[in-house]
Amino acid sequence: MTASLLYPFIIVAGCLQALGNSMNAQLRGKLVNPWLAATVSFLPIVFVFTTLFFVMPTPLPTLATLSKMPWYAPLGGVAGAVAVFGGLAFIDKVGAGPFNGLTLTANILTSLAMDAFGLFGLQASGFKPLPWLGGLLMAVGVVFIARTGGKSEGGEGGMGGKLLYPFIIVAGMLMAVGVVWNAQLRGALENPWLAAAVSFIPVVFVFAFIFLVRPSPLPDREDLAGVRWWMPLAGITGAVAVFAGLLFVDKVGAGAFNGLLITANLLTSVALDHFGWLGMKQVRAGAPRLIGAAIMVVGIVLISVF
Repeated sequence: MTASLLYPFIIVAGCLQALGNSMNAQLRGKLVNPWLAATVSFLPIVFVFTTLFFVMPTPLPTLATLSKMPWYAPLGGVAGAVAVFGGLAFIDKVGAGPFNGLTLTANILTSLAMDAFGLFGLQASGFKPLPWLGGLLMAVGVVFIARTGGKSEGGEGGMGGKLLYPFIIVAGMLMAVGVVWNAQLRGALENPWLAAAVSFIPVVFVFAFIFLVRPSPLPDREDLAGVRWWMPLAGITGAVAVFAGLLFVDKVGAGAFNGLLITANLLTSVALDHFGWLGMKQVRAGAPRLIGAAIMVVGIVLISVF
């Protein structure tokens, strides 16, 4: 199978990832406690992938493949979960467009660096000017989009607005690293369903442990009554992107994979803000946002094609 045949699946995964961020924000609003919301978001993922592994338990890893697995490979899910938690806690404060634009730009630049230098077991491709030009265009596009983002009720002070941008950027960098770690986990464990379950189990453990340490605040009956059936499925929609990376990043390269994922994610995010879907604060996609999105798409083409 050629790499280009995998592109449609990667694009769908990117769209679902953007939906998952907004769904997580709604789940966080209803469950009040962010650690509880994160645990609820990730639990269904572990259940689904564990069930699939029991249904399709082969192939299984050998001692030889396990011995070659880097120590950090099982932590890919934890690295990626930082971005999920960022969306769950902050996306309603900065808007879906700016949040995803920042995480995705940090993601793609980190991916280009990993491809160029051969970090974490990737084959080094060296410095290629056009993909890096594409990364620069993505950063310019984010500026256009972020300037029209929604602001929190308290403006940009406290933990709202632009003060959240550094955390969001780090989350995007970790998201790119997590994709590569998950691919290496898949190579060591051989069975993709087992690899996905192993990737997410530490995430649930971490969030559940923090919730037990910090169990307040808790949702009341009114909050729980407002939980819609689709809110706890936010993690599953985002997990499609993780699973795609786990299977395909070594086939198409980290830059091209994250480039396609990011384009679909960003355009979906701009649509979520524009139409106010999934409870997001409505922010019309005026000229700056559309120009920013177009610039980012050009950047992705440069990254994916060259």
